[in-house]
Amino acid sequence: MKTADLYIRVSTDEQADKGYSQRSQEELLRRYCDINKVNIRKVIFEDHSAKTFNRPEWQKYLNDLRKHKGQADLVLFLKWDRFSRNAGDAYQMINTLRKLGVEPQAIEQPLDLAIPENKMMLAFYLAAPEVENDRRALNVIHGMRRAKKEGRYMGHAPIGYVNKTDDGGRKYIAPKEPEAEIIRWAFKKIAEDTYNTEQIYKLAREKGFKGAKSLFWFVIRNPLYCGKIFVPKYKEEESRFVKGQHEPIISEELYYKVQDILDGRKRGQYRLKVASNATMPLRGFLICPKCGKLLTGSSSKGHTKYYSYYHCFDGCTCRFRADQVNERFVYELKKYIPKEEMIDLYKVVLTEAWNDQTNHLQNDRKQLLAQIRELEDKLSYIRDLLSSRKLDPEDFREMKAEYTGKLEKLEAKLSACDDNHVNIDQLLDRGLKNLLRLDYIYETGDVQKKREVISSMYPEKMTFDGFILRTNRVNEAVRFIYMINSELGENKNRTTGKKSNLSCEVGVRRFELPIPPTLSGCATGYHLINKEFSKCLSNENFVLSLF
Repeated sequence: MKTADLYIRVSTDEQADKGYSQRSQEELLRRYCDINKVNIRKVIFEDHSAKTFNRPEWQKYLNDLRKHKGQADLVLFLKWDRFSRNAGDAYQMINTLRKLGVEPQAIEQPLDLAIPENKMMLAFYLAAPEVENDRRALNVIHGMRRAKKEGRYMGHAPIGYVNKTDDGGRKYIAPKEPEAEIIRWAFKKIAEDTYNTEQIYKLAREKGFKGAKSLFWFVIRNPLYCGKIFVPKYKEEESRFVKGQHEPIISEELYYKVQDILDGRKRGQYRLKVASNATMPLRGFLICPKCGKLLTGSSSKGHTKYYSYYHCFDGCTCRFRADQVNERFVYELKKYIPKEEMIDLYKVVLTEAWNDQTNHLQNDRKQLLAQIRELEDKLSYIRDLLSSRKLDPEDFREMKAEYTGKLEKLEAKLSACDDNHVNIDQLLDRGLKNLLRLDYIYETGDVQKKREVISSMYPEKMTFDGFILRTNRVNEAVRFIYMINSELGENKNRTTGKKSNLSCEVGVRRFELPIPPTLSGCATGYHLINKEFSKCLSNENFVLSLF
């Protein structure tokens, strides 16, 4: 009587769709052994793909055959596709089993391999499941590629999104809070170009971002978050981005701005770091008055408590008490708080300056449209060259990829120009309200908020000589507020509002703004202030950055 081992293999899709359950296979194999008087030595259950023989249970079975050679004559399975779905690997494994004295056999597709002609049937039985696998894989590839071309995201939702199903049974991804808000915040922080990416990652972790640094880099480099789906290259088709059907977390303009910042950063380029010690918020903002290096900070233990100091290094002895420097900074900060009775004047000046400077947006839109048309003409031209065989296909692909990338960025900027509508009245109300309580915001805020106030007020580093804080430049908007406050104070001390022979004209180098009973009484001074504020707005929307 022959002895056989039963090999039972299933895969998830077949077990669910075709009914190839392990119990069903075992029942058929045992019935076959009973009818043919075959003794069963052991039963091997496998739940693994048949594309290769790197299957856990099969490898254990081979080791068992090598240790107990001659104890089994047959290894039985239901069909040849239970044995393998790769013809080349299957022939090699058949030879290996024969050397161990075991003959493989499919009970529903029996073959006597001693007959040469049966090897042709064996080739068919083995090749058919391999062809079926390849066709199924090809259908999946084409289906997924078609879905991506339509803008659908395939697979498990990335961080910040969640998988959902609509009423029609179609799957899609939707933003998931609070992860989406954290990602949106991270993009905006990088776009500000104040802190380095490492620090923003640490802050995102504190806000609740769950993931390693590599995942964070994947997020800030992934165009999926601005609504783009990447379609990879396949055969003769080029890779490209298509507009996704999912809701974007950030705008395209913000995404491309972040990419430009990340691509433009170099090693050694200084970025602000988040201070870990709340007693030294000015760390990294102060320059040594002796050697010109950035002052660092540390704490020393006294008899009863720790004392913090800003100090230099590498042999320089410059050293200042942190509490004294911090108090001096708050004193300087209060100079830039606007006078509450002049709030209406500030609103009028800023509103008119904003309107003057946002008129250029229409011209910017025209320039963007012209650049887009130029790139589209270039794309059309190189297509004509390709069709007339005057341009090599490889050169065409490189040029098309370059032009397409530029075109996507311009279209993103154009979309931002169309959608970027700011309610200046609400913005000014909130911003001026914050300026009125600037010292309170600074003194009650955490160390991160303090450093944000410092960096927005003082774009350049400061120097402290032991008595006075100095800097080359402050925020242009608050500089004018300081000038108006100081000039109004001087006029109030020198003159009275009853004198009618005072000139309302402004000198070349300083503001001479009298205190009028109404806004209409200081037209000349008002328009000059407006002009100066307009200069502030010429390079950037300082209202947005300040408030």
